[in-house]
Amino acid sequence: MKFSKKVLAFSLAACMTVPFLAGCSSKDTETTTNSEGGSADSSSTIVIGGIGPVTGGAAVYGNAVKNGIQLAIDEINAAGGVNGIKLELNFQDDEHNEEKAVNAYNTLKDKDMKLLIGTVTSNPCIAVAAESAKDNMFQLTPSGSAVDCVANDNAFRICFNDPNQGVASAQYIAQNNVASKVAVIYDSSDVYSTGIYEKFTSEAAAQNLEVVAAEAFTSDSKTDFSVQIQKVQESGAELLFLPIYYQEAALILQQASKAGLSVKYFGCDGLDGLIDQLGEDVALAEGVMLLTPFAADAKDDKTVAFTTAYKAAYNNEVPIQFAADGYDAVYAVKAAMEKAGITDASISASDLCDALKVAMTEITVEGVTGNITWTADGEPTKDPKAMEIVITENEDGTKTGSYAAL
Repeated sequence: MKFSKKVLAFSLAACMTVPFLAGCSSKDTETTTNSEGGSADSSSTIVIGGIGPVTGGAAVYGNAVKNGIQLAIDEINAAGGVNGIKLELNFQDDEHNEEKAVNAYNTLKDKDMKLLIGTVTSNPCIAVAAESAKDNMFQLTPSGSAVDCVANDNAFRICFNDPNQGVASAQYIAQNNVASKVAVIYDSSDVYSTGIYEKFTSEAAAQNLEVVAAEAFTSDSKTDFSVQIQKVQESGAELLFLPIYYQEAALILQQASKAGLSVKYFGCDGLDGLIDQLGEDVALAEGVMLLTPFAADAKDDKTVAFTTAYKAAYNNEVPIQFAADGYDAVYAVKAAMEKAGITDASISASDLCDALKVAMTEITVEGVTGNITWTADGEPTKDPKAMEIVITENEDGTKTGSYAAL
């Protein structure tokens, strides 16, 4: 077990100049491919397990991670693999469900998984982490942001954890004079949302921000936000902080517009996907700010190359942050395997885990979500990026959204 959780120190002054930062189904959905599209030779191949929702309400996250992982694996295999070892992905659908995630994990063990990139969402990730720790199976979650996702010494993550997102958000709002009176609408039934909310409110006090309203909803009541919006209107808030996922955020923006609420909006990486979710109402996203490690519109060489390759591989689909997380996760595994000197694909999963969890603290990955190093407690160190959604009107009168660095 890890004995402490280090809170990452964010240098927001530095990141203001750079573009900125979420088991097995009854159908037993499975993807197993190599770069040639067939089954790889097990004598020279390491099977990477993947777990996440590829069906159901959270499928946009799971499919993005799966695609990002596969793109990286294809690139690495085409270049000769890792020390001559080819990588193969077996990705199982958990439908964002803890029990199905554990079932998926057990299925992957039966299919010769040597390490796990997953799971995609926090609650299933925590459930699987308990099992992977027992097995000493190396686990790297691309996007499981709850603190307990990496509570054990075999587990690491690519994304920021929830508390750090809350701290960074409060610091950005205060230090850039975005607002002084802030309201919050959060999901009290969700570990991602509550984790960010709790740290945000405590850091807001330290930053002399006034939280004038804090309104909760649950997974059983997330379609009608009229009561919460009214409370925000009455509070005199200048900004509404939304540490939630984009589906609920889209409904809040639509309902707030109808109610005449006039505030600034600020969120975290869960808002990635808001532009597409709003559809014809995309203009409502104008000016929404968020912390995210990736934006497909960024012009740096790494982002351009990744976005171009992703669109070419996946029918011109624009990658979201979760795809970038999955992509960086594979390159982190590659770097750790190389650092550890892994040259034999027949290595046991436990021995591989022992080697990788040491190597992870000794590597730097220049990823599309930033330059990443890791502490022994599994947490990444990288700079967050502040983004703002901008709306462009096209010649035909339609409107499209994109991200711009703040």
